[in-house]
Amino acid sequence: MTETNKSSRGELKENIKFSIIIPAHNEEKYIGKCLDSITEASKAFTNQTEVIVVVNRCTDKTEEIAQSYNCITLKNNDKNLSKIRNAGAEIARGEIIITIDADTQMTENMLSNVDKHLASGKYIGGGVNGKFERVSLGIIVSAILIIVPLLFKYGPISVGIFWCYKKDFMAIKGFNERMLMAEDADFAKRLKEWGKKNNKKYGTIKNGMITSCRRFDAYGDWALLKQPQIILAYLKGNDRKYADKTYYDNQER
Repeated sequence: MTETNKSSRGELKENIKFSIIIPAHNEEKYIGKCLDSITEASKAFTNQTEVIVVVNRCTDKTEEIAQSYNCITLKNNDKNLSKIRNAGAEIARGEIIITIDADTQMTENMLSNVDKHLASGKYIGGGVNGKFERVSLGIIVSAILIIVPLLFKYGPISVGIFWCYKKDFMAIKGFNERMLMAEDADFAKRLKEWGKKNNKKYGTIKNGMITSCRRFDAYGDWALLKQPQIILAYLKGNDRKYADKTYYDNQER
């Protein structure tokens, strides 16, 4: 753990199965819904789930909200989502790592489905698909504009929420810290390749999440069509200007 990573643990639990990692930069408006969804999904795994909120340069009440849910909070000052998530994984005590964004909600059967997939021995881990909070033609077109180029570069993968055994997360060295954008697609590709080497499949849990439309609400449903350079930034993966604009320089990301 680097000097900038300082953690605060709530009530300690034994026999941890799931470590759920949430990167959070000024997320007071959204993280409560995320944590409520995790609480609901965790009911089938009493005292087997820990939630690690990586508090990234927050100036709002994100940390206080996380601690009110008895989460582990870890302070981190990096402007790099890969480093932020990896910092959470470093202190995770669970057998299974799950990553979720602070503005995303998991469905109530999400953890049970992860447990079933991994227990079968057929899957190395995988991603999740789901739905947006609302749908419009602009949102659909924007999703296609992002997904299709990434599909050509990284192959058929699912992202959203990731799940795998911690030993496999560490085997592929977590998220690529040289990437500032599309680090999730890169992680999925490498996890899938690791699975092939171990004769396991990369899985997709269907209808496992609800994704926030916060960026569409802020910039318009057609904003991506008006700024195609953002798509190129995702494909490039290390464009600091657009990474900061998209994730780190605004109050809400």
